[in-house]
Amino acid sequence: MQSMTPSEPVPGQDDESPVAVPIEDALDLHAFAPRDIPAVVNDYLEACVRRGIREVRLIHGRGTGTQRAIVRSLLAQHPLALDFTDASPDRGCWGATIVHLRDATPET
Repeated sequence: MQSMTPSEPVPGQDDESPVAVPIEDALDLHAFAPRDIPAVVNDYLEACVRRGIREVRLIHGRGTGTQRAIVRSLLAQHPLALDFTDASPDRGCWGATIVHLRDATPET
């Protein structure tokens, strides 16, 4: 399993430009500011569901717990999250959160 990191910035773009992130089964949140985490995680979960990915690992680190708290608060109310838990020791332990996602609902 590979973790995701943002792509390199494009010369001439300002810091407020969107960052292209490949959609895989893990997202490393270290590169994102805490204020950006909710939007990044939401967009990532939606993209994963569209691609049929049903289990993802959000890597928030151990640190002070700020990013972990933001992630857990978002997941507790996110309509695509079935459940979430700490990662196993070989996948990051409490420095990462495993999320099981719902199937996509068909558009009407």
